Formats: sequence, C-alpha cells, structure tokens
Amino acid sequence: MVIFSIICSIFTGNTQELASGLMNGAEKAVKLLITLFGVMVFWSGIMKVAEKSGLTNLLVKLLSPLLKKLFPDLDRESVAFHSICMNISANLMGVGNAATPFGLKAMKEMQRTNLRKDTATDSMVVFVVMNTASMQLIPATLGYLRQSYGSSSPFSIIPCVIISSATALAVALLLSIAINRVSKWN
Repeated sequence: MVIFSIICSIFTGNTQELASGLMNGAEKAVKLLITLFGVMVFWSGIMKVAEKSGLTNLLVKLLSPLLKKLFPDLDRESVAFHSICMNISANLMGVGNAATPFGLKAMKEMQRTNLRKDTATDSMVVFVVMNTASMQLIPATLGYLRQSYGSSSPFSIIPCVIISSATALAVALLLSIAINRVSKWN
C-alpha cells in the first residue's frame, strides 16, 4: 500500500503532500504510542495493587462459579485459574493491555499441565476465545482515546460497547464449546 501510494504521488505530482503526510502520520503515531503506554502502565499498576491488596482473591471468588463451568478441568486454587480471573477482570474494565500478562501466565500454566503438548486443551481454546472476544463494562482505553481526540462525552459509548462485546463473547463461547463437544464425539 505504501509503494502504491508513492507511485501514485509521483504520477500525480503530489510527492510534497505524500512526504508531509508521512511525517504527520509518524508524529501522531508516536504520540499515540506514548499515550497508550502511559495508560497501559497505569492500569498494570492498578492491577498489581489489586493483586497485593487481596482484591484479586475477591474477584476470583466472585467469578469462580461461572468460570468453573467454562473451565471444569482447572482447580479453583491453581495459578492458571487465578490468572484467568485477573485477565477477565482487566478485560471487563476495558484495559486489555493490562490483561495480557495475566493471559500469558494462564496459558503458560495450562500448557505446563497439558498432557499433549502439541494440542491445545479445551480450556485453552475457551480461554483464547474469551480473551479475544472479551466482554467490556468500562471501555477505559477507548474512552481515554476518545477524550484525547476531543470527544465531549467519551464514555457515551458504554451501552453500545456492553451490548456488542456481550454478544460477541456469547456467540464465540457457544461456538467454541460446541466445537469442543463435536470434536470429542469424533
């Protein structure tokens, strides 16, 4: 796409505009990266404080009944189960970047206990689906980005985000669970 843009700018005589656009785009990308990095560090710190304060243990207790049905082969006291709860909590707050370390830890722990190292377990598949189609209650990162670009009501999208993310998660979970069951029958 970049090569096509360069070729078009040469043929149309707009090389100056292309160079200006490249520099402006690069500047905006760096500013966005710095902003997102700050938001990510902030929320990662909040999640660490929550973990140290025992709030995460409360979250694990609250989410356990539902998650035990989705991950029946995981022990509620396991590191993987705890990491899954933390990942989901961070995703619910709309800070997927802070959820990533917990997701990686959960997958690492599930892989450690996996008997067939070359094949993902049902729990691994369900977790990846849940993490990818994550439910958000408070789209913190999106709200911050909307505010930084001048939105007068950056969180007015909350109802739409809740409906769309809940729908995506429900459909994704139903499909992954159905596929897991069909593959067991075969």
